[in-house]
Amino acid sequence: MSAPGARHEFTTVSSTDVHVGRVVALRVDEVAMPGGGTAKREVVEHLGAVAVAAVDEQDRVVLIHQYRHPLGKRIRELPAGLLDAEGENPVDAARRELAEEVGLAAAEWSTLVDVAASPGFTDEVVRVFLARGLSEVDREVMGEEEADLEAERVPLDRAVDMALAGEIVNGAAVAGLLAAQAVLAGRARPRPADAPFTDRPTRFASR
Repeated sequence: MSAPGARHEFTTVSSTDVHVGRVVALRVDEVAMPGGGTAKREVVEHLGAVAVAAVDEQDRVVLIHQYRHPLGKRIRELPAGLLDAEGENPVDAARRELAEEVGLAAAEWSTLVDVAASPGFTDEVVRVFLARGLSEVDREVMGEEEADLEAERVPLDRAVDMALAGEIVNGAAVAGLLAAQAVLAGRARPRPADAPFTDRPTRFASR
């Protein structure tokens, strides 16, 4: 029995790679558990990602409609992308994705929230930015997915209603929309665009 106030350290005893792909890896860790035993934990390693709540002067947020194969359908999301360019910081990645996906630039950037996608099995964390002062730029389509997506501007309050109604289910989008609404209503304050990204995943990128 642990002493009062003691905290168990979940030390990894062993680790085995099951799959290493282009975007994710799957490993199985054997972890020391309270009481002396061990347990196996499946972990999906991820590069991490950024998403952008881009809100214009009419308080409309830019949403994209994109096919997501695991769900088997198109869903509404915020413009987003992987942290897959070596040496690129998160806000620069967000700038790049906003231009590539919807042909927009922004004059003002701040950090809204960091979202752990599903911490029970993956280290994926998405940083969501608020972008204001929007202007159009040339859009360079980078791949088949970008060519297929559709963009629309939706009143922010309406987009929040869509999230609460289950019409928007992407985790980073739901969190980002709620955070953007709170910030723009004066109920919360965002962090700087270059705020420390403490939970940014690093293991897959270091392979």
